[in-house]
Amino acid sequence: MSNLARIARAVGQVGLGAALLTAGTTHLTTAREEFQAQVPSWFPADPDVVVLVSGVAEIALGAALVGTWKQPARAWVGAAAAAFFVAIFPGNIAQYVEGKDGFGLDTDTKRAVRLVFQPGLVAWALAATDAPRTLVRGRGRGDGPSGDDRPTPA
Repeated sequence: MSNLARIARAVGQVGLGAALLTAGTTHLTTAREEFQAQVPSWFPADPDVVVLVSGVAEIALGAALVGTWKQPARAWVGAAAAAFFVAIFPGNIAQYVEGKDGFGLDTDTKRAVRLVFQPGLVAWALAATDAPRTLVRGRGRGDGPSGDDRPTPA
């Protein structure tokens, strides 16, 4: 992998980690009510508890993204972040279907556009941590000389 690609992945990983740390913090503080709009009405839990738990999860994932650099742990963190984005997608769908306002998403068009970005977050988490190559293709087991995703030379 080229140095430019490594730098791009690192920037992407730190950027996503910072975004998750920020979002998680706002889940617990200033945007608590806004995030409740994304909890589906059919979900069998108190919306505030869901927001608090998801905020803690985002903070944990953000910290792990910022602090985990050796493979395969790095790829597992990326896969966990991607899985988290998939898990919360029903909330985004519910916000659209139920017509709930939150975060300036006050029209069906704005809520629909939001849905388009969720797969991008999944792709970002996987690409920034090299999860597909490391986990799916079985490469990058962390056995390289620097503990990164390069295999040890024969």
